[in-house]
Amino acid sequence: MSIIKNKFPAFFFAAQVFAFPAHAQKILPLYKDSIPNSKPAPNEENNETRDGVLIISKISRPSLTVYLPQKNKANGTAVIICPGGGYWVVAAKHEGSDVAKKFNEMGVAAFVLKYRIPSDVWMENRETGALQDAQQAIKTVRENAARWNINPKKIGIMGFSAGGHLAATAGTHFDKAYIQNKDSTSLRPDFMMLVYPCITLMPGISYKGFSEQLLGANATPEKITAYSAELQVTKNSPPAFLVHAADDSGVSFKHSSIFYDSLMSKNVPAEMHIYQKGGHGFGMYIAGTKELWMDRARNWLAINGWLKK
Repeated sequence: MSIIKNKFPAFFFAAQVFAFPAHAQKILPLYKDSIPNSKPAPNEENNETRDGVLIISKISRPSLTVYLPQKNKANGTAVIICPGGGYWVVAAKHEGSDVAKKFNEMGVAAFVLKYRIPSDVWMENRETGALQDAQQAIKTVRENAARWNINPKKIGIMGFSAGGHLAATAGTHFDKAYIQNKDSTSLRPDFMMLVYPCITLMPGISYKGFSEQLLGANATPEKITAYSAELQVTKNSPPAFLVHAADDSGVSFKHSSIFYDSLMSKNVPAEMHIYQKGGHGFGMYIAGTKELWMDRARNWLAINGWLKK
């Protein structure tokens, strides 16, 4: 398997992980030494702002940005946040850093994942790169839980749009490690929070271009099934919180509803909020309403005990 050597040496990673104060934000290279499932390729990552939205494209070097709450607020819960962008780009602010700061106000540690964009240019296997990054993020947070004042049994994953697909995939594929995991650290998120997520790749519901971007143009029915999260739910899947708008023309609300139904069929606890209007990509705030769905999320976290110190 080819790998890209990380430009950050291992000692730099260790220093970044362990030598910063509470509530600081630090960007960590996701892998200590090398990036698995990679081809040698130049770093062409690009940041730009489009209509006020921070967009990162051509990501081949994944990272994790750490947002820790003040120690007197911290309750031991952590959330790994996967911004959306159709697996083409990552909307890093309104579906990433802004959300992380809101979690910090709740006493929750937050980690924004800048995951790799599927590409045959810098990946040997385009379908597994982002999933590897999500698993590596869970592994990193869990293995460093004590240093970050986190309960290793209170680590969830959150995703928006395509990031919701990634989060749901991580929440349904945790039994198989797609990364090196010599200590057999649990890769299962303790809960999932999915906001206007793409869930299924099955024809008739999913946008064909989305499946092609993740799996390639000639994906087999078996691959499409494997990456349709509603078909991978088991009784051991993590509890889930889902948010969607009924008028979402980018990713139909049916994605959330079929995932909710699948969770219910396996007796997995879940809560779903479908709003009358909101469209797609609204982040934390639904335009034209006073509704703050993050308040509903806070309540859900509380009733499940994840906000208790």
